[in-house]
Amino acid sequence: MTKQDEKIVFHLWYDKEAQEAAEFYASIFPESAVHNVTTLTDTPSGDAKLVTFELWGQKFMAINGGPYFTLNPSISFMVNFDPSRMDDASGKLEEVWKKLSDGGTVLMPLDKYPFSEKYGWIQDKFGLSWQLILTNPEGEERPPIIPSLLFVGDSCGRAEEALNFYVSVFNNSKQGHIARYPQGMEPNKEGTIMFSDFKLEDVWLTAMDSALNHEFTFNEAISFIVYCDTQEEIDYYWDKLSAVPQSEQCGWLKDKFDVSWQIVPRAMDELMTNGTAEQINRVNQAVLKMKKIDIAELQKAYNG
Repeated sequence: MTKQDEKIVFHLWYDKEAQEAAEFYASIFPESAVHNVTTLTDTPSGDAKLVTFELWGQKFMAINGGPYFTLNPSISFMVNFDPSRMDDASGKLEEVWKKLSDGGTVLMPLDKYPFSEKYGWIQDKFGLSWQLILTNPEGEERPPIIPSLLFVGDSCGRAEEALNFYVSVFNNSKQGHIARYPQGMEPNKEGTIMFSDFKLEDVWLTAMDSALNHEFTFNEAISFIVYCDTQEEIDYYWDKLSAVPQSEQCGWLKDKFDVSWQIVPRAMDELMTNGTAEQINRVNQAVLKMKKIDIAELQKAYNG
């Protein structure tokens, strides 16, 4: 599967800093670059930049969407530094930590923990959260960057349910590791998920429960784009995932865990980046009127 054929892509929502943030991240991680910047006109937030970029081989998108959603640690990105796959993994981890620390906030200090010789959790100057970890090279290889879902508050205790649900929805999916909280780690309940990971199509994700008092929860600031080749595929994912009718808009939905997804036709990227300014605007205006995306209507808008 080539990078262009990725099924699931990570999407970040910023007020006005999408391009600046993407360039900052691309300067920090290897195999990274900003690929495209497109301006969408006449959106509810005014003119908005849509940025496509790649970090360590993983495709991302970001948008200047206005001050409606704020990044928080409910979804962070775990970055694996694997000594079996890179020279001086520990030193490279420290370099990245130093760069992400500039203007950022430490959530867990860079230190030795029972689960890793070197680990730290930081929220960078743009609000995005990263968990940097020196990984144990034993077992199946994982990609360098993995989104991590933290189930807190009313959702605490649902990480395993979510994992099983997502694996049932997506093809080519499987469960990876599961580590449960033992006795004596209150307020976390024995048997809930201390750490788990799972693969959906071409990407790995992690999920964990935390009963600590966190003042954040899932929101639209980080969503997962699912690229679909046909209307039938769009209909399938929409019907399986959407659980909050009032959140359905422009191809966006929320599932029963309040995690946000965008179910979009693969052709939309091409329409939104390769067309003329007038074509891009017509497609964008058509999308703004939709809940679930209609491929035929998009093509009609593109053709004028």
